[in-house]
Amino acid sequence: MSAEPLVYASQTARRARRTYAFLAAPDAERNGLRRVPVVIAGGGPCGLAMALDLARYGVECVVLERANCLSDGSRAICWAKRSLEFLDRLGAAAGLVARGVTWNVGKVFLGSAPEPIYTFDLLPEKDQKFPAFINLQQYYLEEALVERLAAEACVELRWQHAVKAVRQDAAGVTVDIGTPLGDYTLACDYLIAADGCRSTVRSLLGLDFAGRSFNDNFLIADIRMKAPFPAERRFWFDPPFNRGRTALMHRQPDDLWRLDFQLGPTVDRRAALEPAAVAAKVHGMLGAEIPFEYEWVSIYDFQCRRMERFVHGRVLFVGDAAHLVSPFGARGANGGLQDVDNLGWKLARVLAGRSPPALLDSYDVERCRAADENILNSARATDFMTAATPAAQAYRDAVLELARDFEFARPLVNSGRLSRPAVLDDSPLSTPEASTFEHAMRPGAPCVDAPLGSGWLLEKLGGRFVALHFAADDAAQRQVPAGVELVVVRPADDREGLAARRYDAAPGTTYLVRPDQHVCARWRAFDPHALDAAVKRATVH
Repeated sequence: MSAEPLVYASQTARRARRTYAFLAAPDAERNGLRRVPVVIAGGGPCGLAMALDLARYGVECVVLERANCLSDGSRAICWAKRSLEFLDRLGAAAGLVARGVTWNVGKVFLGSAPEPIYTFDLLPEKDQKFPAFINLQQYYLEEALVERLAAEACVELRWQHAVKAVRQDAAGVTVDIGTPLGDYTLACDYLIAADGCRSTVRSLLGLDFAGRSFNDNFLIADIRMKAPFPAERRFWFDPPFNRGRTALMHRQPDDLWRLDFQLGPTVDRRAALEPAAVAAKVHGMLGAEIPFEYEWVSIYDFQCRRMERFVHGRVLFVGDAAHLVSPFGARGANGGLQDVDNLGWKLARVLAGRSPPALLDSYDVERCRAADENILNSARATDFMTAATPAAQAYRDAVLELARDFEFARPLVNSGRLSRPAVLDDSPLSTPEASTFEHAMRPGAPCVDAPLGSGWLLEKLGGRFVALHFAADDAAQRQVPAGVELVVVRPADDREGLAARRYDAAPGTTYLVRPDQHVCARWRAFDPHALDAAVKRATVH
């Protein structure tokens, strides 16, 4: 996604851009005497989460951020349940949920009708720890991760340290870094590029994206107002305040609201950013009587593109540095956090000598396929919303009219299919099934939550390999391979049998779960030999 520079900012928005002090690199680095396992380029959500995830495994790393502050504006605001589950393992989710706006419901409007043509629930399966989404400004998430990193002795977060050159060979990577006090060089085993859509690391290596650019313009207006609108996603096709186009509204904390207006491919971007033009759009949506102030306003277009590969020797790409999607569907930042979740445990194992470097190839395979899925959904959403040809317009109009009264048409309405966790079908780390199961929790699928005892099932998974064994109350303790933890689910702890139903489990059913909470394998009976073989496959032994 590309955007015009910030054009309006309230005092509140400027205060929200918290700044951090510059610290010079240690003398040992300036003298070329230090090497670290991992350098992370970029201090946005993905770079900070990457450092925090690696810290859980005791991996020393240095984060380089060229700026001295958090992101401006609210930027990414929708954080999906899957991201919250990952952030929970990093110790950050509780505060984010408490501060954010929780929502599960979306509504689709058409034309001037005051009532939606239909409403949908993004969390049909209740009794899970986290909601479908929270809305929270990106700078608040970044601030929470920075605070968590302050407690991690093995992570250094360096503000105003910019990557200037990258060289790699079979032994490692050398990074030239510019600072206000001059340049220095830092050697590392692996470099992670989390430096955004205009990635410096990607440019220095001469790498590029492949994909589509969309010929349309959208106006973002983050405004501060007191309003009675509920915490839900509202999307309009052809509203009276933006005829022939689309609009979107989301509520954020602090009386902040995200308004989004499609402008069309031929709009004069500078004229559309004039205060009077923006005010006309906002008042048209909200009514002239509601007072507001701007926090962040810009016009953007967007792309659906990705790198051909995310692993380039010892340089690994995550987030927007690796792939770009349209903002509709909240697939950008959420997809980036899934990259981090996928990569962290694998890189930690490789650095510890517990798996060969070939394990990192699975990161490339799994996350490239996940990026393709996100790009496909984002491209389809954009094509439906912009309807660039008469045939596309006729199809969209017919689907919208049918959706008023007929359930079958509603899945065809595409206002941005909202972020869902990738199912890693055909992962080289998964063991093919030998038994018959319902498909929801098949190998490659992310584990779904359920109440368990006084807590939640997902709280017992993640960060290591787990043998999840469903047993009768009198079941004997099972022996599991080294490096695997046994978690037993007994009927007395499975409230209303939800865990057993969601995992299609009977007594004896056993799952092997990866450190990133994806299913590796499952069996109808506990088999230590099959379990050992599945662990070896999942760790590339």
